[in-house]
Amino acid sequence: MQANGRTKLVIDDQRNGIFRVNRSVFVSPEILELERRNIFDRSWLYVGHESEVRNPGDFVTRDVGGRPVIMSHGADGQIRVLINSCTHRGAQVCRESDGNAKSFQCFYHAWTFNNQGDLIGVPDAAGYGGAFRRETLSLKAPARTTNYRGMIFLSFDPAIEDFVDYLADAKEVLDVILDQAEDGMEIAPGSQKYSFRANWKLLVENSIDGYHLRSTHHTYLEYLRSTGADFNEPVRGHARALGNGHGVIEHTGPMGRPCAKWEPRWGEKVKGEMAAVRRRLAERYGEKRADRITNWNRNLHIYPSLIVNDIMSLTVRTWNPIAPDYLEVSAWAMTPRNEGAQWRAIRLDNFLTFLGPGGFATPDDLAALDSCQLGFRASKEVEWSDISRGMVHDADMSDEEQMRSFWRRWSQQIEDGSAARRRAVA
Repeated sequence: MQANGRTKLVIDDQRNGIFRVNRSVFVSPEILELERRNIFDRSWLYVGHESEVRNPGDFVTRDVGGRPVIMSHGADGQIRVLINSCTHRGAQVCRESDGNAKSFQCFYHAWTFNNQGDLIGVPDAAGYGGAFRRETLSLKAPARTTNYRGMIFLSFDPAIEDFVDYLADAKEVLDVILDQAEDGMEIAPGSQKYSFRANWKLLVENSIDGYHLRSTHHTYLEYLRSTGADFNEPVRGHARALGNGHGVIEHTGPMGRPCAKWEPRWGEKVKGEMAAVRRRLAERYGEKRADRITNWNRNLHIYPSLIVNDIMSLTVRTWNPIAPDYLEVSAWAMTPRNEGAQWRAIRLDNFLTFLGPGGFATPDDLAALDSCQLGFRASKEVEWSDISRGMVHDADMSDEEQMRSFWRRWSQQIEDGSAARRRAVA
């Protein structure tokens, strides 16, 4: 494959079990621009959860796919995603991260929009001619939005496939995650925000990579042992491609997730409550699915930029690439609605202890990815990264089939978009 006349970017030699990625894709500004146009503009992207805007007037602001947006619960009860840019001269109409408001007023010239996006106030409106129409100057919206079981997604591509079709086999895994809540899910107050000096695709790989667990996170595993976690039972696990670039690793390791194995540090009361939850899930879904929900951990990647970590805690993580070697990350704790205070405390402790910016895992991971990015300064001399593990047998949780799923979709979108651009220029 070639993109804009560049060298081949991905080698996918399935006959010989070789899969390699050219390291130029991690350092090239040209590639990042192709990704913005061909991938982020043509995919479904996570915005937030409906529980973050529970009441009429509630809003949050985010950067999604390189655009500023507002997720707003309108006075009419509808949750919308609005482009956070005044239709007058372009300034952001909302500069707060969250809150409750009946309207958004642009600080530049005081144009005012209600929380449904309608233009309701124009100072000195008489200065405009007869062709001026407020109804044509409402806040704009992305081409598509959808609400999947409380999770809000957008796409800037009006022709994109419906979200459920886009999910492919990731739908079944996402449903398993969401089904663990008997009364539905919500986002706990607060978030994690951090940035680091590495390419965004390295975070995709790392988030669904079971191979690095024992070497990179040795300290955390020793900590779990010190708390009484049971490492005697053999760990079962696998890595799977889910279609359309999505992938997952699933395993039964003792990772401290509230739905999975009880840990002595949680106390005997929690042990009994966990057993009761499992019984109710078995009654609702059957023993096999209840076992999958409660005893298995998951790292799910929804292409291109959403990770749902159903380990230690239930963490939703997304990001925005700013430069080839820099990205900004946001993460939230997703929790079952109406769970007890002790359960919430355990979950949020895990949210911070492992996946938090100062936790056991995230600093280790970011140090590794920073180191990779520094190594890519020699990408002319060491051109290729190898992602071949598991190509010649059924993939277990330490293999890389889930990463190859991402790279195949990535290369298809980069090549298709580049070919279309070349045709337009010709």
